[in-house]
Parts: sequence; structure tokens; C-alpha cells
Amino acid sequence: MTADLFRVLRLWLERSGWLVMGIIVTVISALAGVALLAFAGKLVAASVGGAESAALAAVGVVALLWLRPLILLRPIMRYLERLATHEATFRALADMRVWFFGRLAERLPTGLGLRRAGDLLGRLVADVEALDGLYLRALVPAAASIAVVLAIALILGAADPWLAVVVALPLTAALVLPLLLAPDAARTAEATSRAQGELRAATVDPLTGLEDTLAANGEKRALARVAQEDRALSGAQRALARRAAWGGAAGALLTQVALLAALGWTMMAGQPGMAAGVLAVFLAIAAAEALGLMPRAGAAVAAAAAGARRLFEAADAAEPVPDPASPSAAPSGHALVLRDVVFSWAPDRPLVFDGLDLDVPEGARIALLGPSGTGKSTLAALLLKFAAPQQGSITLGGVEIATLPASVLRDRIAWLTQDARLFDDSIAANLRLAAPDADDAALWRALDRARIGDVVRALPEGLETQCGEAGARFSGGQARRIALARALLSPAPVLILDEPAAGLDAATERAFMETLDEATAGRSVILILHRLTGVERPSRILRLVGGKAIVATG
Repeated sequence: MTADLFRVLRLWLERSGWLVMGIIVTVISALAGVALLAFAGKLVAASVGGAESAALAAVGVVALLWLRPLILLRPIMRYLERLATHEATFRALADMRVWFFGRLAERLPTGLGLRRAGDLLGRLVADVEALDGLYLRALVPAAASIAVVLAIALILGAADPWLAVVVALPLTAALVLPLLLAPDAARTAEATSRAQGELRAATVDPLTGLEDTLAANGEKRALARVAQEDRALSGAQRALARRAAWGGAAGALLTQVALLAALGWTMMAGQPGMAAGVLAVFLAIAAAEALGLMPRAGAAVAAAAAGARRLFEAADAAEPVPDPASPSAAPSGHALVLRDVVFSWAPDRPLVFDGLDLDVPEGARIALLGPSGTGKSTLAALLLKFAAPQQGSITLGGVEIATLPASVLRDRIAWLTQDARLFDDSIAANLRLAAPDADDAALWRALDRARIGDVVRALPEGLETQCGEAGARFSGGQARRIALARALLSPAPVLILDEPAAGLDAATERAFMETLDEATAGRSVILILHRLTGVERPSRILRLVGGKAIVATG
């Protein structure tokens, strides 16, 4: 648990200025509250002492003078405290989400695989949000509480050391209490995090494939599973809430013990110790406010630790193809050569390629044919370093791609995937995935080359038209052409078009394939297909058979 939390703090180092400022402002705010009640206590003590003590009367005058600015300062500091601590938290959590997404992108280049979308969504949202407890509900209150307890001990120690011990001892116990409660709370928090992930997966999975769920009359089973996971989550949350409640009750009891100790001292000390006793009572009240959040800090730390563990569990998965430690210089050419490539997705799975040889000269147009399962899409994954061959070599412009960073390789090779997705954003934003700095004129050129420009111009919002989830705003043929425009917008000299007309009817497929010849002129093209329609114009036709590429004879 501790290692995970310290790792989170290391990831937050870039926001250390905001985080430290939030703690400083909180400590000042808490000490202002102590000072306010300390001077109020001195004023009351002076009133109780009456005219018999000129010294007490003088102290009362001084206290009255200080009370006025402190009454104004206290709400201002509380406002600044909320502002600074929440700003620090929002910035740190935003950085954490970006970091986690980047790690996932490196480790899941070919998709989610066996990971569930709902579970990953829960880690990205709920588990990251749980980390705010580490700062807002643990570190910040702890810093303020330590400052308050030390200040009270020093103030009372100057009046009477034994009084300081009597009051500060239960307050110190309230500080230590979260550490004692954290281990048990951590186990409960981890169970809660797992239950949250299961519930999200049970909810998202059937909604993602809602048509299939409804077609199979599976909604009742899906609802039953959601209800089951909801009950499990509710039980885990109740267990965590009970532990937090016990912690809150124990912490409140300890602060009340400090207050009772101060009252007892005042009653036993009589008139000589009246001033110190009254001061101690007011300071104990100040401590109760500052320490009020500490008992629940144990549960907050536990929840943060559980969230961090789930984040790092996913983020620390091995990269399928890590970048080389000492990369080669980017090649000047872009001819692709594969020699004796052997590849399998797992040791216990059959070979996809067994001695594959393939040449794609600059400007070539290769049609690669074969039924499903022969490795056509796997070839694209190897060329883009989403996976690495177990044997053999792949070179780009004469340079082994294993020695090139993935970013350099993907600048040279663009891939229109078989299920190319349009995201729920504008057409312009979807296109700029391939070229973030492209201006509108470049977007229109790409759309025109994909023969979809006139359709987009006819839309009321043009390039700002929302595509909808998975491109629901458009027909299948229109969505594929927009996806093709995105691939064409990339300056990459090599294009891999993986079943570019997948899901289209025969007439739309032929029209789409006729577009490709003109649209991809001047680039090397690897056209991955089940079959030829007759309108393609490849310079070479190959067929994948038995893990090898052979020249198609008809």
C-alpha cells in the first residue's frame, strides 16, 4: 500500500508547487483558527479574573485587539484553502488520467484484448478520483492537524507543561488513529474497488453490444448480473462506511477527552490556574475542528491505495514491443522488406507466419488476398510494431524496424483498419487525428480525394458536423470514406488499407474501391482483401497461404 501511494506522489511532482501551496494555506488557516480561539480564551480568562488581576486585564485588552483582524482573516483563509487545495487536486488528477491513458495506449495497441472496457473505464475515472482522498482527506488534514497539535502543545506548555501533556496526549492519539485503522480499511477498500470494476463491466458490456443482447433476449440476464454486482458493491461500500464511522466516532471521542481534560484541570486548579485552564478549553475546541477530518483519513488513504493498486496493475503490463534504448536514425526511403518472418500471437497458439517473405518497393501497389485467419491484419500489426516477430527481419528503407521508435515508424506508415472508427466528435476533429496541425483546406482536399467532400459541404455545419457514436450520423459507405480521408490526410508514404470496403454492399464497394486508385496515387499501398472486385489496379497480387505469401495465379 505504502509503495503505491509514494509512487502516486512521485507522479504528482510536476504539481508540487500547487500541492505544497494548498498545504501551506490550509496550515495557516488552521493556525488562524487556533489563534482566534486562543485570544478568545485569554479574553474570557481576563473577564473571569476581574479587576483583581491587572495583568489579566491587560492581557484581555491585547486579546480584544487581535480578535478583530483574526475574525476577518479566518474566513478569507478558509476560502483560499478550498481554492488552493481543490485546484491542486484537479491538476494532479488530470495529469494522472493523461499518464494512465498514455500507458494504456502503449500497452494495448491492438485493442482491449481480454481487458473489459467497463473495468478500464472504472480505473480511468473512479480509481483516479479515489486518489483525491490521499491529498484532500489525508495529507492536507494531517498537515493542518499536526500544526494545530504542535501549536496547542507549545501554547499550553508555556503556561503549564503538565496541562500541555494532559490536553495534547489524546489529541496526538487522534492523529495516530488513522494509521492504526488503515490496514483493515485497505482490505475493505480493495474489495470495494474490485466490486466497482465488476459493476461497470456488467453494465457497459451488454450496452456496448446492445443489439446482440436484445436479439438474444439477454436483457433479463444482463439485468440480473447488474443487480448481483450492485448488491456486492453495496455490501462492500457498507463495510467501508462502517469502518469510517467507527474511526470518526473514535476520533471525536479522543478530542472530547482532550476537552474534558481541560475542563477538569480548570476545576481542580482553582483561581490560580483559571487562566490557563480556560485557555486550554478554548484550544481543545479549536483542535476538535482541525482534527475532525482525521479519523476518516484512514479510510480515504485505504481507498486511494486500492485505486492506485488497480491503476498500476493495468499501467504496468508489459509493452508488446518496447522502443529501443538506442534507436537508429530515421531512414530516407520507405521500401518494406520482410525476410523469413515467423510469428505467433502466443506460444500456445499456431503460427500465423512461417517463413514469410514480402517486398513492397516504393510506389508499389500490392494486393494481399486470403480468407479470415490467414494473417492479413497480423501483417499490418507487425509493420506498425503493434507486435514483433519471433524470428526474421522487417526493414523500412533498409533499416530494421526493431531499431526504430514506434512514432517514427507510424509517421511513415498509415493504416486504415478493417473496423476504422469515427469518434463522437466533429468531422474535423476525426480527420485531425491523422494530422493535428492540418488546416481546413487540407481537410477538404482529403475529403474530396475520398469523394465525400460534396456530402460534407451539403451539411449545415460542414466540417463541424458531429459524427455520433461510431459514426452513427452517416451511412456505412459515407463513414468509410471519411475514415479513408483521415488515412489520406496523413503524410505517410505507405498506406495499409485493411478490408477498406468491409460491410458495404456490392455497388457501394465497387464505387469505393474505384476511389482508392486515384486517391492513393504516389504512395506505396498494401491492399488487404478477401477477394478482388475487378476495379482495383494492383501492380502485384499475392495470396497468404500456410503462413507464406505466394504469387496469385487466378
